[in-house]
Amino acid sequence: MGIASINPATGETIKTFNALTDAELEAKLAQADATYQTYRKTSFEQRTAWMHAAAQVLEDNKLAYGRIMTLEMGKPLKAAITEVEKSAWVCRFYADHAAEFLADAPGQTDASQSFVRYQPMGAILAVMPWNFPFWQVFRFAAPALMAGNVGLLKHASNVPQSALAIEEVFSKAGFPVGAFQTLLIGASKVADLVADDRIKAATLTGSEPAGASLASACGQHIKKTVLELGGSDPFIVMPSADLEDAIATAANARMINSGQSCIAAKRFIVAESIAEQFEQGLKAKFEALTIGDPLDEGVEVGPLATASIRDELTAQVKTCAEQGATVLTGGDVPALMAKLPERLQPGHYFPPTILSQIPPGTPADQEEFFGPVALVFRVPDLDTAIRVANSTPLGLGASAWTNDPEERERLVNEVEAGAVFINGMVKSDPRLPFGGTKHSGYGRELGSQGIQEFVNIKTVWIK
Repeated sequence: MGIASINPATGETIKTFNALTDAELEAKLAQADATYQTYRKTSFEQRTAWMHAAAQVLEDNKLAYGRIMTLEMGKPLKAAITEVEKSAWVCRFYADHAAEFLADAPGQTDASQSFVRYQPMGAILAVMPWNFPFWQVFRFAAPALMAGNVGLLKHASNVPQSALAIEEVFSKAGFPVGAFQTLLIGASKVADLVADDRIKAATLTGSEPAGASLASACGQHIKKTVLELGGSDPFIVMPSADLEDAIATAANARMINSGQSCIAAKRFIVAESIAEQFEQGLKAKFEALTIGDPLDEGVEVGPLATASIRDELTAQVKTCAEQGATVLTGGDVPALMAKLPERLQPGHYFPPTILSQIPPGTPADQEEFFGPVALVFRVPDLDTAIRVANSTPLGLGASAWTNDPEERERLVNEVEAGAVFINGMVKSDPRLPFGGTKHSGYGRELGSQGIQEFVNIKTVWIK
């Protein structure tokens, strides 16, 4: 895949980039290794000052950085600006709490003194996706740099300007040259990077195949990995729920980032007694959404990031319909495109869509739908709801709606996911660990757990 910024709203190629040569890549690796030897010895106070400065750079340039994201991957501009602000939040969070999270932890043993000390590992490789071009990177970079590591970013090839802008943030904040570098390279170079002794660990957010490939490469060289992969998140609604609130949140939860979020609600598992009301309410919300150029104020749903994503989603919806699913609204790409201005005709748009009455064995049962498509499953009771929720190989997030304390406790305990939100939309928060189970990955980002993933947890025993 070429390294290029292509506006998914119009199909226009904005800028192309040459991949790093082998010599240029070697120079960046050497710089990272050299910088680490001194950066690891900097104090938490110094790193805190730099990280607070990074947060300020983000906030001072949030419109410019947000516009880069919108032009590269189609996120509505308001959401892009919010993403920059959230990236500043995670920088400030770890600036303020890293020293606390990595303080020596004493233990009582037969020694005169024993404790656990957390020390940096070295250069950490991050392989990151296009859908949240800033947030996904900063939630890795802020804790990694505050722990004393240095970062190397291999970003998705369709968001190179975002990748370079992130390197710029750390440079403007005063971090040493080489503390954080963007590598404009193709995916074929990742295995060679992992094999290099100067790379100590790797993290990836992306698809299951990409995660399996990275984990396999790292396994051959005995290197730590953290993986955050896909999600087919359930959104369970029981009769005791506040249905109006659940419907409004359901629409937002599915349409976040035009449906292109790993933790977007995707499978809506609704008690039969309220299913008709839920479906009609969700249909009204979807049909009221404003679709168009994501740079325009008021646009709520922009294009999908690439034509291949739109084509895959089209095929999934078509297969489900052919196998007996009911299309309550949407699903017709040509009809949507006919309503858009001519300048957006080459764009990668997909209409907000609801599938209901979905037969077993369709793609909706097992596959992630990465776009604005809601899959509604009617169930007779809580037991069935939990079984359907757990029927996918994925387990990233889950949202459940009930005001029954016993149901709530069962949902928290029995739904197989890295996070369960009761009466609320699943979201990532710097204060809480984030990650999945089953094929959605392993390890955690954010919270105290996130900063402790890429450190040497050293036991110290003194007599």
